[in-house]
Amino acid sequence: MFFGSIPALVTPFSGGRVAEDTLQAFVEWQISEGSDGLVPCGTTGEVATLTSDEHRHVIATVVEAAKGRVPVIAGTGTYSTEHSIERTRAAADAGADAALIVVPYYNKPSQAGLAAHFLAIADASPLPVVVYNVPSRTVADISVETLAHIAKHPKIVAIKDATGNLGRVSAQRLACGEDFVQLSGNDDMALGFNAMGGVGCVSVSSNIAPKLCSEFQKATREGRWGDALKLQDKLYPLHAALFTDASPAPTKYALSRVRPGFPTEIRLPLVEASESSKQAVDAALEHAGLI
Repeated sequence: MFFGSIPALVTPFSGGRVAEDTLQAFVEWQISEGSDGLVPCGTTGEVATLTSDEHRHVIATVVEAAKGRVPVIAGTGTYSTEHSIERTRAAADAGADAALIVVPYYNKPSQAGLAAHFLAIADASPLPVVVYNVPSRTVADISVETLAHIAKHPKIVAIKDATGNLGRVSAQRLACGEDFVQLSGNDDMALGFNAMGGVGCVSVSSNIAPKLCSEFQKATREGRWGDALKLQDKLYPLHAALFTDASPAPTKYALSRVRPGFPTEIRLPLVEASESSKQAVDAALEHAGLI
């Protein structure tokens, strides 16, 4: 269903507005370089700063540019169950193939609340649901037991796991079954994640290095672990550099280096990457042979 290198797309802005032409060209480049799917309107896409109209427009633009060649998994989760349902339905109307639903942030629901939230969305969703667990941002953490419970719903088919806990992969595999799709949410851990049963990564680094990230994922699928390790070593400094400042500022700077003219504009409360972050990104790009 979902596998491989799946970039969590940045949203390009120019003059305070979504740069539609840049986004379309970016999607075309991602697909031509081997990306296996696309995630618009995730954390890296600055979804928290998008208006409802912009949210729909970004998803529709990505769907149109993708032309069905790879699946589009649209970020539609919020801390409101009803709002998440509304956004998921809007994404379906825009042509998305699945919905990425983040664990609700800020209001710190219990495990019972998390289960009720995801099951309500799944009941109302026209799309398959990918759970997005990222406790470092949401504070709340969906447990293995709760995930196993909601994974029985036919619409809940996958997880993007950004817990940073590799043991979760085995625990979730045993609890949810081998057919439940596990995607890493951490580029730097994708090698170990796939070795333990994961099948891909919703990736920040693939914004910058889609071909290398695609080759890395293919190597793990084919069991070429030596090749995968070499690619991991090549990409690791980039994985680290893209988080030397608040994401996605370093990623947008990196894109301006590998795709000259790509806008680095970012929305408040985030600001553009610091000079030290830019230096780290430049060094990582050189290490990977990208500049």
